Amino acid sequence: MLRLEKINGKNVWDILKLSVSEDQENFVARNETSIIEAYTTITANGHAFPFGIYDGDIPVGFLMVGFDKDDYWEDAPVIAAGNYNFWRLMIDKKYQGREYGKEAVRLALDFIKTFPCGKAEFVWLSYEPENDNARRLYASYGFKESGEMDGDEVIAVLRLS
Repeated sequence: MLRLEKINGKNVWDILKLSVSEDQENFVARNETSIIEAYTTITANGHAFPFGIYDGDIPVGFLMVGFDKDDYWEDAPVIAAGNYNFWRLMIDKKYQGREYGKEAVRLALDFIKTFPCGKAEFVWLSYEPENDNARRLYASYGFKESGEMDGDEVIAVLRLS
């Protein structure tokens, strides 16, 4: 059964060993980058929730949720203010094709709907325009492209209420 576990001093090294296939490297940041971003977000008065994705005791991926924006995010999209961000999702190359990504999205949404930082109207995410797998996966949960961009990435939004 798939589950999320907060990144901590004990599991961080296993999560850092995970990676996507070479043809997906342009679609998602490396886990060490994401964990550094989580730390710097938190120290800048922001909110970040990095999780390992586990099948039993086996780490199979990483995801991260954010809320609002931190003190230094000067070019944040308008949707970021007061809303949750499904910030990262990666499934290790050895475990892809087993529906882990789809189940991980459900687990992330379940977490977000506990409103750990307070109520919000939306959860948003972004992905590279050419990442059709991400587009289909998120659309299957009701995310709709907003027409906005986060840098070079397409923003998709899901209403929480």
